[in-house]
Amino acid sequence: MHAVPFELTERSLADLATRHQLQPAALAVGETAPPAAFRPATFRATRLLYPASMIKIPLVAAALLLAARGELRAERVRISAANLTQNDGPSPLLSGYEATLDELCTLAIARSDNVATNQLFDVLGRVRASAIVRARLGLRDTGFRRKLSGGHPLLRDPDQSGRNTFPASDAAVLLNLIAARAFPGAGDLERMLAAQEWNTKLSAGLRSGDAFAHKTGDTESVSHDGGILTTAGGRKYIVVVYTGCPSSDAVDGRFAAFMRDLRRAL
Repeated sequence: MHAVPFELTERSLADLATRHQLQPAALAVGETAPPAAFRPATFRATRLLYPASMIKIPLVAAALLLAARGELRAERVRISAANLTQNDGPSPLLSGYEATLDELCTLAIARSDNVATNQLFDVLGRVRASAIVRARLGLRDTGFRRKLSGGHPLLRDPDQSGRNTFPASDAAVLLNLIAARAFPGAGDLERMLAAQEWNTKLSAGLRSGDAFAHKTGDTESVSHDGGILTTAGGRKYIVVVYTGCPSSDAVDGRFAAFMRDLRRAL
């Protein structure tokens, strides 16, 4: 363990991930900045690890952008039985329920609700959502291609076109844009991230007075966490940790230890 603060570099991030058994990893850490000036330290941040539920952040960003442009209708959305799947916690969304757009977005982020997410896929359209986050937010490696399943058997998705992509590099860019309030609805999205119900990874390694507005992502083969860290002193950082580790309580503990060690550098 480091006894003194260390400089954030590609090498130090790689060493930190190795020390806490979080390899293979894709990492990005840096102080928030105006979008054109944001330069986080990274380690293999463009590596295409499956994003799992991290994909919900750009999907909701796309919804907020399209709503701001008047391209989404304001009426309630009826939940389709075809979008029902398992969740880590019980979903309040049942077939036939009529949800607001804000309700779908908030549930997708704060509760990581897969049913809300799948309904958003239908409301936004995959091609349209992918195009707007690339053009408007610069998320060049992000793509929405398949609905989410909470377990096996996988949700039947006739319109799937491959796997979703949202690398750690794009996650860091988007989180910094959110912190900078650089697009319509960014403040609302940070509010959703701050209401996160799943807090057993990086959040468990915070110092007293820290706040972490974030999102996690888990499958049998990946475990991720990333968000906007606000220290007790008021400084803000983007911290994104993607790993090719299977989701488990033990791996969550390694994330917490990673954050405790990382805080020496911030």
